[in-house]
Amino acid sequence: MENGKKVAVPFTERAFIRNVMPFAGFIFIVVLFAVLTGGQLFTAGNLKLLLSQSYVLLIACVGVFMVMTMGGLDFSQGSMLGVCSVVVCFLSNVNIILAIICGVLTGGIIGLVNGFFNVKRKITSFIVTICNMYLLRGIVAYATTKTPVYGVSNITSYNTMPFNLTFTLIILVVAFAVFQYTGLGNRLKAIGAGETAARFAGVRVERTKMLVYAAAGMITGLAAFINSIKVGSVTSTAGNQLETQIMIALVLGGMPVNGGAKVKFYNIILGALTYKILTAGLVMLGIEPKTQQLIMGIVFLIMVAVFADRETGMIVK
Repeated sequence: MENGKKVAVPFTERAFIRNVMPFAGFIFIVVLFAVLTGGQLFTAGNLKLLLSQSYVLLIACVGVFMVMTMGGLDFSQGSMLGVCSVVVCFLSNVNIILAIICGVLTGGIIGLVNGFFNVKRKITSFIVTICNMYLLRGIVAYATTKTPVYGVSNITSYNTMPFNLTFTLIILVVAFAVFQYTGLGNRLKAIGAGETAARFAGVRVERTKMLVYAAAGMITGLAAFINSIKVGSVTSTAGNQLETQIMIALVLGGMPVNGGAKVKFYNIILGALTYKILTAGLVMLGIEPKTQQLIMGIVFLIMVAVFADRETGMIVK
């Protein structure tokens, strides 16, 4: 109390819980499944398998992380991955470098479409991306109606742990450097906290949002390459439920659904690993898929309730 007025405490108990809870949750899940599976979940073979299943999710989370930081949502990522995977597999029969470039450009164009309708037409992001999710899913289904789209015969030869790990780490390191040291992170947080205030602070809101949607799509194009070399072909189910996995993973990592100043880059890595360990542990325990969905739904609701930034009074844009 100072001069009869309350002084705001910069590091409150709530802020401490918000920062610690994702790490505590990760440790709890690791210990829980280590005990319940008798340590089998964390054998060398299972850890290698767990990591191999995490690359696509980790990469795809980066783009959605940026979109969510500025207060948006993107539910088109799974279908977008499917379309980009079709492009990568099809063009890999011509040239693998061309396939990667065109896969990335395809994702960027889809991202620009999302950005156009959200930024220029003022349609809420989750409405735009849900519509695109169904549209793109239809394109994938059409492209794979008669037969899966196969990549070049040796495309799976790239699917090695050193290559995938290096590829993923490069993307994460570059994204971290851009987010942390170029000022982009602060601009995205400012937009997430309040677009009007961000404009008065000199942030070019519309241009930044268009850029981020395009970048998110291009990053998904990179994830599609990893997906393609892993399976060697694309079916109508490519990328199914990826958008849900991304959302749950980011929230498990402590990401506020409505973005803003409390976003941390570690939300990506911590969330993706927590999600993969949780799902792998439930599978190893022999729990039925419907029960797994119930458990994941409960966990997701709890984490959203804890990490939603109600102080700003913001809604998803």
